[in-house]
Amino acid sequence: MALLTGWLSFGVTVATIACIYGLLAIGLNVHFGYTGLLNFGHVAFFAAGAYTSALLTMPPPGAGADYVVGLGLPMPWGLPLSIAGAALVGGLLAALIGLTSVRLGSHYLAVATFALAGIFGDVLVNESWLTRGTFGLNDVPKPLRTTLGADGWQVFYLLFAAGLLLATYLVVERLADAPFGRLLKGVRESEDAARTLGKDTTRVKLKSFAIGGAVAGLAGGVYAHYLGSVVTQQFLPIVTFLVWTAVLLGGVASNEGVVAGAFLLVFFRESTRFLTNAYDGLLELLPGVLAGILQSLVAPLPDHPSFVPSIRFAVIGLLLILVIRYRPQGLLGEEHEVVAMGEEE
Repeated sequence: MALLTGWLSFGVTVATIACIYGLLAIGLNVHFGYTGLLNFGHVAFFAAGAYTSALLTMPPPGAGADYVVGLGLPMPWGLPLSIAGAALVGGLLAALIGLTSVRLGSHYLAVATFALAGIFGDVLVNESWLTRGTFGLNDVPKPLRTTLGADGWQVFYLLFAAGLLLATYLVVERLADAPFGRLLKGVRESEDAARTLGKDTTRVKLKSFAIGGAVAGLAGGVYAHYLGSVVTQQFLPIVTFLVWTAVLLGGVASNEGVVAGAFLLVFFRESTRFLTNAYDGLLELLPGVLAGILQSLVAPLPDHPSFVPSIRFAVIGLLLILVIRYRPQGLLGEEHEVVAMGEEE
C-alpha cells in the first residue's frame, strides 16, 4: 500500500528539491554574502558535481553500452564517496575559474563567471564520449531504492538531503564565526584596507570561490542520485538566477536566511504548477453566481498553455523587485550587512 500519496508525496518531493537549492544558496552566500564576489556561473559547479557523482557510481560500460566511463562504486557505501567526489570536483572547478577571474572587478567578474559557465556547459554538450551530450547519463544509482521501496526511499532521501543541508549550514556558520570568516567580510567591505594590513586578498577570494564551489558540487551530487539521471538541460543559467533570487530574498550573509529563501522560492515555483487545476477545482466548489463572476474576471486573460508558466516566473521577478525595493536586507538578513557591502550609502 502506498504511504505517500497526493499532496504528501508532492510535499516530500518539493522539500527534497528545496534542500538541494538550500545547499546551492549557502554556496553562493559564501561567495557574495561573505566575500562580495559577483558569481553568475554558479550552475557550472552544480553541474560538475552532478556529472562527477554520476560517473563515479554508474556501472562500468559493457557490451552495447552507449557511454565509456562508469566506475561503478557499489551502493550504498559508494554514495558518501561519490558525494565527496562531487564536492571536490566542484571546488576544484571553482578554484580554476577563480584563478582566471578573481582579480577582476566586481562587474567584470560577474561577466567572466557567466561566460566561463557557458563554456563549461558547451563542454558538457560537446564531449559526448564522456557525458552522452544532450542525451545525458541515465543510469545513476538511487541507493537503497530497491530495499526501501518507492515511498520509503523518498522519505530516506529527504532525510539524507536535509541532514547534509544541516551539516553544511553548521560548518559554514562555524567558518563565518572564525577569523577566516571575519577576513572574508573584511575583504568584502574594503579590499584595499585588508591589503594594507598585509592580507593576500587574491588568495582569500580564491579560497572563498573554492569553498562555495564545493558546496554547489555537493548539491550536484545529491541532485544526481535523487533524479537518477543528469542531462545538460538541467543546468541552464536560469538555475544560477533562481539561486540568486533565493539569496536576495532570504538575506545576504545570513545562512538561515538564504536557506529560508530557497525553501520559499522552491515551494512557490512548484506549487504554482497546479494553478489551472486549482482554478478548475474552485469553480466546482463555488456557487453558480460566484463561479460566473470568477470566470468573467479570468476571461480577459490569454487562453494559452504558456501563459500560466510565464506568469509564475513574472511573479518571482516581481517578488524580487519588491524585496530589493522595500527590504534590501531580505527576510532574515541584517541591514548593517547591506550597508557594509556598500549597497546602501
